[in-house]
Amino acid sequence: MSGPSGVNAFAQAAKEASRVLALAPAEIKNKALREMASAVRRHAAGILAENRKEAGKSKAAGRTAAFIDRLSLDPRRLDDAAAGLERVAGLPDPVGEFSDFAIRPNGLVIRKMRVPLGVIAVIYEARPGVTADAAGLCLKSGNAAILRGGKEAIKTNAAIAGALAEGLKACGLPAGCVGFIKDADRAAVRRLLGLEGLIDLVIPRGGPELTEMVRRESSIPVLAHEKGLCHTFVDASADPAMAEEICFNAKAERPGVCNAMETLLVHAAIAPLFLPPMAARYRRAGVELRGCPLTRAILPELRPAQEADWDAEYLDLILSIKVAGSFEEAVDHIARHGSGLAEAIVTGDAALGERFQREVDAGAVYVNASTRFTDGGEFGMGAEMGISTQKLHARGPVGLAGLTCEKYVVTGQGQVRDSRTK
Repeated sequence: MSGPSGVNAFAQAAKEASRVLALAPAEIKNKALREMASAVRRHAAGILAENRKEAGKSKAAGRTAAFIDRLSLDPRRLDDAAAGLERVAGLPDPVGEFSDFAIRPNGLVIRKMRVPLGVIAVIYEARPGVTADAAGLCLKSGNAAILRGGKEAIKTNAAIAGALAEGLKACGLPAGCVGFIKDADRAAVRRLLGLEGLIDLVIPRGGPELTEMVRRESSIPVLAHEKGLCHTFVDASADPAMAEEICFNAKAERPGVCNAMETLLVHAAIAPLFLPPMAARYRRAGVELRGCPLTRAILPELRPAQEADWDAEYLDLILSIKVAGSFEEAVDHIARHGSGLAEAIVTGDAALGERFQREVDAGAVYVNASTRFTDGGEFGMGAEMGISTQKLHARGPVGLAGLTCEKYVVTGQGQVRDSRTK
């Protein structure tokens, strides 16, 4: 659909479908998720063919290697997307869960029940896997989804969405449960952002420009993450071999994702021992290194880090390195420059690790592990809607629980409120 009336009709269909989906039993939702996974696998050849064309166009247009990596699917990645739907089907259904049971002195029984949010619009860029992840998580949590992918992967996303629709139809659920907007014009996004009576939450997944635009123009609540500027701090007591493996994985395993490390902090007491072999390994992997003055005293061949580097989300094989004189200096640097997505310390001091986890303000804080684990699948969520750096209403990887809220459910036996009370 395109044009104002088309987008509005799309949202209206999602609103109506959300009422059906909110009451759907877990077994129906799980069956639909498995049918959707099967349909993605059946249509894999066509999906991958469209993706090869679109990745080729982006490559010819001079897009970065990291961008092409985020855009590209291969048989393994596509099967992972299908498997993610199956994993979500195997998770407990959060809808209808009760918590905070209480009986008031007057006999009222007060509980909280977990319920869907309603209709969720997901606006994303060059990550075709988001189409399946977002649809699956919304469906299982009882929400209708309106999906709008970036123009660079519009045909890939449409092919995946077509397969998902086939799976939904096989289970008799309304087509409006998962809708995909094929209109690549950003005007379609702006129209969506004004439909506060029909859409309950907007989730942007992409670069800062997209997130800022959505926050600026949306009349609907927004759940988003800022840039993924992650740090790893190698403490003086760290095991050098462990630290090298963690730091290499955090930067070089897949640099174009938001949970990759962008700044390496190294305690001054271990820097002369740790940095030369670490830098050599990075160079062999093609990582460009930029260092502070203390770092360059050890590695004089490095390019000097500028002040802007400490706030840069490279999403590429580029890394800034800073030598910190103390734990406090490292934590202060993270507080000033971190984005709140994920931070890590490598240390042999358990008490210091616990202190790091208490003092560092981020959605995920690690001791002796890579920030690359900041992912809904790795956290046992089956998949994720994204990684929120906000504190309301969800933070960190957003799974099923983050796509629901709670309502009070109160049961009485004829109680009425005394007019003498406030």
